[in-house]
Amino acid sequence: MATHSLSFFFRVLLLLFLTLSERTKGQGVGINYGQIANNLPSPARVAVLLRSLNITRVKLYDADPNVLFSFSNSQVDFMIGLGNEYLQNMSTDPTKAQDWLQQRLEPHISKTRITSIVVGNEIFKTNDHVLIENLLPAMKSVYAALTNLGLEKQVTVTSAHSLDILSTSYPPSSGSFKEEFIQYLQPLLDFHSQIKSPFLINAYPFFAYKDSPKEVPLEYVLFQPNQGMVDPNTNLHYDNMLFAQVDALYSAIKTLGHTDIEVRISETGWPSKGDENEIGASPENAALYNGNLLKLIQQRKGTPAKQSVPIDVYVFALFNENLKPGPVSERNYGLFYPDGKPVYNVGMQGYLPDIIYTSRATTIKILNLWRAVMSLVVAWFILDMGVKMRMR
Repeated sequence: MATHSLSFFFRVLLLLFLTLSERTKGQGVGINYGQIANNLPSPARVAVLLRSLNITRVKLYDADPNVLFSFSNSQVDFMIGLGNEYLQNMSTDPTKAQDWLQQRLEPHISKTRITSIVVGNEIFKTNDHVLIENLLPAMKSVYAALTNLGLEKQVTVTSAHSLDILSTSYPPSSGSFKEEFIQYLQPLLDFHSQIKSPFLINAYPFFAYKDSPKEVPLEYVLFQPNQGMVDPNTNLHYDNMLFAQVDALYSAIKTLGHTDIEVRISETGWPSKGDENEIGASPENAALYNGNLLKLIQQRKGTPAKQSVPIDVYVFALFNENLKPGPVSERNYGLFYPDGKPVYNVGMQGYLPDIIYTSRATTIKILNLWRAVMSLVVAWFILDMGVKMRMR
């Protein structure tokens, strides 16, 4: 047991010195860290994994205090989620938003970099009109509470939506919202414009291919070489579906009078396994989709209609989540298995530390070793300063 703990200690110590000597340089990609599973590593171990992967942007579906605490004093920016179940209370009683922020955000924000609150997830897809009506008032309550705390410039307020809000997505220049949602989306977009926050979309070309594999070329959805399509209205050429979907959303937003709102991709991914009718779900296709997407992100590519705006993406997801309901694919979107091994190769090799087995005696040994190492560091620092002073 002691051997496991000491080994872990030395590895964490190495990572500590790496962190002190070189600030993390993120690759620009974000990751969705879902936790609907009973076999995931602890947040402390995940923090080491993400540090080793150079990932500095994480999206949560809640405001898990264990996760936020484990990433204290790190270089990771967090988007935290406020679940759909909170919307009704917050829309009718703004003090509920204040209470939520004081309980979930304030205890962590001095040490953990929380940059955004995602209020609700895919609300319009629920077809619950009460929930849909409560979305904007809840967002306004959260923004007002942030303002009261002096955090409105540090933490943005937004919401994540499914592409189901579109009635037309082809060609991209003809993108438009479903008529029944416009009465809610118009004031929502006005609010985004007012507070200068991005519009988040969950976009999955996999679904389009699964539903119409004979009409949708696989290469087009996997960012592989293909003829693509030309938008007849703009003459813009599209060689992948994801960019076409994003530009269709920009077009829909423009029909409601806004060109000042940035679209960001809060979820996209490809499953490595699926049911028999989930055509295309395989580790090979998942590796191609996510691997090629990562290359586009690293190249800071923009869509054909927004070439100067690099795509902003959060890949779904970090781990396979074994308790997610629904088809097999829902439990197989992860880049990694819970033991830290890659599900497939996209060029991301990380380090997930071993489980820590500790007894009181081992803990004392580790603390004593830590103190000894810190004493050596301080002594070296004092000696170094003394040498420099004598050289003056």
